Amino acid sequence: MGAFFVSRAKTTMDYTVIEHNYNIDLRFGLKSDKTIFLAGYKSSKLYPDPLRLVEYYDDQNDILLTFVSNYHEVSALEIAKLYRNRWQIETLFKWIKQNLTIKKLLGQSENAVNIHIWVAICTYLIVAHVKMK
Repeated sequence: MGAFFVSRAKTTMDYTVIEHNYNIDLRFGLKSDKTIFLAGYKSSKLYPDPLRLVEYYDDQNDILLTFVSNYHEVSALEIAKLYRNRWQIETLFKWIKQNLTIKKLLGQSENAVNIHIWVAICTYLIVAHVKMK
C-alpha cells in the first residue's frame, strides 16, 4: 500500500453509500462505518475510488465526528484513533514553529533533519534551564 489519508468529512459532502459495515463496537463511540463513492460531479471525477466514511461520537467534547479515508485495511476505531493522533503531531509541529529557531536545514536526508531538530530542541531546553536559574 502507498500513502493513505484520514480527514474530517464536510457536512455538505455528496456521496452514495455502497456498503454498510455493521460489525462495529458501539461501546467505543463508533456510530457507523460505510463504504462510499463520492457523488458530486467534480469530486467523483477527481477521486473515483471507493472511500470509507466513519462516524465517531467523542463523548469528551460531546460532538459527532465524521471521517473520510482511503484506508480500508484497519478497523473503524483505528481510523478515529489515527485522526486523534494526527492532532498530536500537528501540536508538535506548531510548538516547533513557535519555539525553535530553524532558519535553514543544513541537509535534506532524514538523519540530517532529525539531528538538526534535536539540536534545536536541546538548545531550547538549555536556554530555558539557564533562564529558570
